[in-house]
Amino acid sequence: MSARQASNPARVPRPAQPGPHRRNRPARTTPGIAAHMLLCALVSALSAQAGLAAERRGMARAIDADSLELGGIEMRLHGIDAPEWGQACRRDGRAWDCGAAARDALVTLLARGPVECRWQERDAYGRALATCFRGAENLNATLVRQGHALAYRRYSHNYAADENAARRARRGLWAGEFEAPWAWRRQQRDARATAQASDCAVKGNVNRQGERIYHERTSAAYPQVRVKPHEGDRCFEDVASARAAGFRAPRGSGAR
Repeated sequence: MSARQASNPARVPRPAQPGPHRRNRPARTTPGIAAHMLLCALVSALSAQAGLAAERRGMARAIDADSLELGGIEMRLHGIDAPEWGQACRRDGRAWDCGAAARDALVTLLARGPVECRWQERDAYGRALATCFRGAENLNATLVRQGHALAYRRYSHNYAADENAARRARRGLWAGEFEAPWAWRRQQRDARATAQASDCAVKGNVNRQGERIYHERTSAAYPQVRVKPHEGDRCFEDVASARAAGFRAPRGSGAR
């Protein structure tokens, strides 16, 4: 061994230190891990959505023909529409209170024992939109099959077949003449609006072309104009209010 080697003992190499570019680097996500994470997120989202569902069981009380109260919760039977209280229909040439008959049908169903109602959403009035069962029997469907309610196709087609069966067998409403509950309610609203319009200084009417025209009491068309709020018609205190809402005077009236 040379003197140089003896005076310089072998050095032990130091462990390599990671450079700044290697510190705190996040772990790589492989395609398999990414897919697993996406699946977990999807399952969590579906579970959260399913968590919105609710149910209540017990003896229920009928409010009208298609709504009830169960455990302090007011519920509207989802997917069906029944005659309103006081709605009259015709059968065998005579008027009969189909609204009361429909409510009696629901009272009879609820009196047979506890029911279980399930819902996932509420309507504009805060009522739970529920489907109610007694055992395997769907009470919503039963009311439609008995002819005491119609399938409310605007919101659901679940009970269209039940309605068709009731129509063929001429059960309940189908044994005579009736107006669909939603149309009857609209007529009642229009009648109230017409009564209010009798004190209307200026009637705002939307015609078939979509034109907004106002009519003062001096207008020749004023007596014939019916104010139908569901069609956009309105009642105004004065012409200025009608114009501000986008209504114009009738052509040939001389008004601007």
